[in-house]
Amino acid sequence: MSPRILLAVTARVLTQLRRDHRTLAMLLVLPTALIALLWWVFSGDSSGSAFDRVGPALLAIFPFTVMFLVTSVTTLRERSSGTLERLLSMPTGRLDLLGGYALAFALVALVQSGLAVAVSVGLLGLEVDGSLAVLGLVAVVDGVLGCALGLFVSAFATTEFQAVQFMPLVVIPQLLVCGLFVPREALPSVLGAVSDVLPLSYAVDAMGVLTAGGSGSGGSVWADLAVVAGFALAALALGAVTLRRRTP
Repeated sequence: MSPRILLAVTARVLTQLRRDHRTLAMLLVLPTALIALLWWVFSGDSSGSAFDRVGPALLAIFPFTVMFLVTSVTTLRERSSGTLERLLSMPTGRLDLLGGYALAFALVALVQSGLAVAVSVGLLGLEVDGSLAVLGLVAVVDGVLGCALGLFVSAFATTEFQAVQFMPLVVIPQLLVCGLFVPREALPSVLGAVSDVLPLSYAVDAMGVLTAGGSGSGGSVWADLAVVAGFALAALALGAVTLRRRTP
């Protein structure tokens, strides 16, 4: 992997995003808007406990979901248009290409998570007793995980519609067992075991610990964060192996 080529790919992706105003708005505004919508849904709860319960999970779920969707479709579009083939015919390795995409979307995720955390805590009154910096870091790593999985599954799709169809397979099962609807310890044993091997569960756990008063220095948050980061790196490695130059 060449740092010069990786940074060049990163700059190219960021330039494309800057020109695509709709995609940029989806990446930066949509997660925050959805969190605000959920706050509005729960506004009838005078105690505020409902939003405080689901809010931390949403800070992990929305960046993951939006990044997965945008990255999988964007990568497929670049392959279908022949852009990937032209890039890979140059001195650009697969890891340079995927690493550049991951770094670009990580920077976007940094802005995205900053906005989401600022609005959730500052405007919507989400109770956070832990470190806001670590909370934002978890959101960023979770966004990178969504990006990495999107890069990986795009190799198995031939149309943008097929890329979207991977959401029910990759994203929705994780939403159901990550602890958003039912605490993970209350899940049936089989579903609990499934939850233990899915990365989104660890991101939601880390968010829950931070909002419950964990500072992130006791070890559990960093362990959860390491699991999410490990899954993201594994997905990038698999994406490098399965990346195709063009769509059949």
